[in-house]
Amino acid sequence: MGSRKKEAQERQKAYFGRGLEERLSFLAKKGIESPGIDKDTLVKKLRANIRAINNRLKAIAANEKRTAELAKIKAEKAALPPLPKDQQEGKGKKSKEAPEEGKEKKKKKEKEKGQDQEKKPEKEPEKEG
Repeated sequence: MGSRKKEAQERQKAYFGRGLEERLSFLAKKGIESPGIDKDTLVKKLRANIRAINNRLKAIAANEKRTAELAKIKAEKAALPPLPKDQQEGKGKKSKEAPEEGKEKKKKKEKEKGQDQEKKPEKEPEKEG
């Protein structure tokens, strides 16, 4: 697939479009009708290439849109006045407390695993009846 740049994809789409038009005109001169044209392998390949390029162009457009939105959000954040230091420190303390709680939970889980392994019930014999 060459470059992912939008211009390169558009050039490739135009190239495959011209090739498709040439192939369709050749088949029309030859006297082949629509069902036969749809089965032609070169036509299928050219149409598949055009579909793939259209999908890439959609992905590029979505990426550009997301980038523009992120730049807008970043500009809005930069325009806001900075927070006072006491609020910034409060945020840091919360993040430090969360891992400690997670470690305690992990230790409890390990203890429970050890107990679960010891208490495995034996299989009861199946009764036929």
